[in-house]
Amino acid sequence: MTAEEKIRIAVRALDAKRAEDIRVLKVTDLTILGDYFIIANGTSTTHTRTLAEETEFQLSQKGVEPRHREGMPGSNWYILDYGDVIVHVFYQETREFYRLEQLWADAETLDIRQWIDAPADTKEETPRA
Repeated sequence: MTAEEKIRIAVRALDAKRAEDIRVLKVTDLTILGDYFIIANGTSTTHTRTLAEETEFQLSQKGVEPRHREGMPGSNWYILDYGDVIVHVFYQETREFYRLEQLWADAETLDIRQWIDAPADTKEETPRA
C-alpha cells in the first residue's frame, strides 16, 4: 500500500471520530524516521485512545499493521508507526506542550481536504459503530 493510501485511510478515520486539527506533514527530506507525519488531537484521554484505535482498525482492515505502537489506555500520546507514515494522536494539552508542528516547521503541510472532502462513493473504510 502506498503512503498516500495510508494517509487517506488514517485521515478519514481520524475525521470520522471527530479528531481536532488534523495535519499531514511531509518530512521526507527532513528525517529518516518516515516520509509523512499525521498529527491530530482528541479532547480527552478516552477520545485520544478512540482516535488511535480507529486509525489502527481502519488500516488493519486493509491489511496494514503498524511496525510499532506506543501508548496505553490513559495515555496522552499514541504513536502508530507504519514505516513511511507515522501517526501521532495527542491529548490536546500534550500536543500543545510538544509542539511537533513547530519542531518540524520546515516540513510541507499537505491539504487534507483532498481526503476528507472526497465523494462518499470513494470512501472505502469499513463502517464501525
